[in-house]
Amino acid sequence: MTKSKKEYLSFTDSATKKIKNLIKEKQNNNLKLRIYISGGGCSGFQYQFIFDERVNKNDIVINQSNVSLVIDPISLQYLYGGKIDYLENLEGSKFIVSNPNAKNTCGCGASFNI
Repeated sequence: MTKSKKEYLSFTDSATKKIKNLIKEKQNNNLKLRIYISGGGCSGFQYQFIFDERVNKNDIVINQSNVSLVIDPISLQYLYGGKIDYLENLEGSKFIVSNPNAKNTCGCGASFNI
């Protein structure tokens, strides 16, 4: 049975709206939001977000509401089943990852461990 790419990783309407607005500001409709995991942060791994025009050979592309999210297979193994949201509050604004695979996260939510 084949899983839908949305089951890999999804993003909320709030995140979709913010991604669309950022792409519009950059005036480049070829941009996609790339999420990847890097070492570091207070808990061991960090979530990283960049806009990218490229899609590499092994990347997984998740399309939702005319927005594309790109993730490499290595990062996906740490994020499988997660959800990306966008939050604006008194503390600032940022993309937030709800990661069911994380055993611990730091207080700001930017890093995690497994």
